[in-house]
Amino acid sequence: MSNPWFESVAEAQRRAKKRLPGSVYSALIAGSEKGLTLSDNLAAFDELRFAPRTAGQHAQRELGTHVLGRDVALPVLISPTGVQAVHPEGEVAVARAAAARGTSMGLSSFGSKPIEEVVAANPNTYFQVYWTGSRDDIVRRLERARAAGAVGIILTLDWSFSHSRDWGSPHIPERLTARELVRFAPEGLVRPRWLLGYAKTRRLPDLSVPNMASPGEAAPTFFGAYGQWMQTPPPSWDDVAWLRAQWDGPFLLKGVIRVDEARRAVGAGVSAISVSNHGGNNLDGTPATIRALPAIAEAVGDQVEVLLDGGIRRGSDVVKALALGARAVLIGRAYLWGLAANGQGGVENVLDVLRNGIDSTLLALGKRGVRDLTPEDLVVPPGFQAELGSVAKTPVGS
Repeated sequence: MSNPWFESVAEAQRRAKKRLPGSVYSALIAGSEKGLTLSDNLAAFDELRFAPRTAGQHAQRELGTHVLGRDVALPVLISPTGVQAVHPEGEVAVARAAAARGTSMGLSSFGSKPIEEVVAANPNTYFQVYWTGSRDDIVRRLERARAAGAVGIILTLDWSFSHSRDWGSPHIPERLTARELVRFAPEGLVRPRWLLGYAKTRRLPDLSVPNMASPGEAAPTFFGAYGQWMQTPPPSWDDVAWLRAQWDGPFLLKGVIRVDEARRAVGAGVSAISVSNHGGNNLDGTPATIRALPAIAEAVGDQVEVLLDGGIRRGSDVVKALALGARAVLIGRAYLWGLAANGQGGVENVLDVLRNGIDSTLLALGKRGVRDLTPEDLVVPPGFQAELGSVAKTPVGS
């Protein structure tokens, strides 16, 4: 048996590509339209350089921090992603890995595993909410999350109807019927290890979303829930404030990319915001999140926790985000590739890669811990930042 350990997120991605059927891997790559935002999320990190020190480094570095009401061993959290059909254990394996490495888990309402199972695997689980259905529907989902033991919620607003891709979208069935199995068979047969993983469980990949159902109801399919979301009018800032009032714990608003909206989020009472463009799966042409981060952190970082989601592939990327004002980062594709490569162990491997990269970068910068990072630790090129919505100084709470 080959060594399951890998030394980089890039290697995890290569292994995932070899293991997964083509359509499943393509769904992970995702991106919208031309992929400008998808590419910029990665390229922007490459434009930032470090200002290392030669002597006086600290023998021990502190990587832990406090975010969303919890202490975590490293400033890397699991971002919620939908239907994880890359591995039979899905979100439960991810939750166990996050718990083993001392960090928190975000569970998508479009996830493939019930919240009760995920919280049992990692008590530090945040339930992610889409604005879907009526307010009563949303409250029922919150009540289920609260009863299951979720420690906070994540409201995701950075997902619109952008779905076309210049390189083509994979075929994703609503259900794995006999007809779909025949259609999918050639892909599965050329990726026997992935198929064998499901064969051992005697269950096919489940394309339902159990967390969108009320207790006692049958879980809708992904596309059934997606259809309800498409038919639900987008929320207003009053709706955000109303939802905040329904939850008395940590509340993260994911999808902020503008300074004026960061201020509106503060006014709505959120406890944290995530600078996010949904991993390039929203409006194509939106700048990379790391470009928008500094202006947002400067505007509201003393009032709410600011996190960053998008483009993290190595520990040095995490350090760059923290130096520009983020309290922590969330990762998505990186851990999914680890999950595809080696299940729970692969996710732990990804978190170890990031942890080691953070630690070695802190050593080179002469920093005692992640909380000591500042913009002076970086070389930021002219014109790097994207200060969206910063001209109109929207008052907090307006």
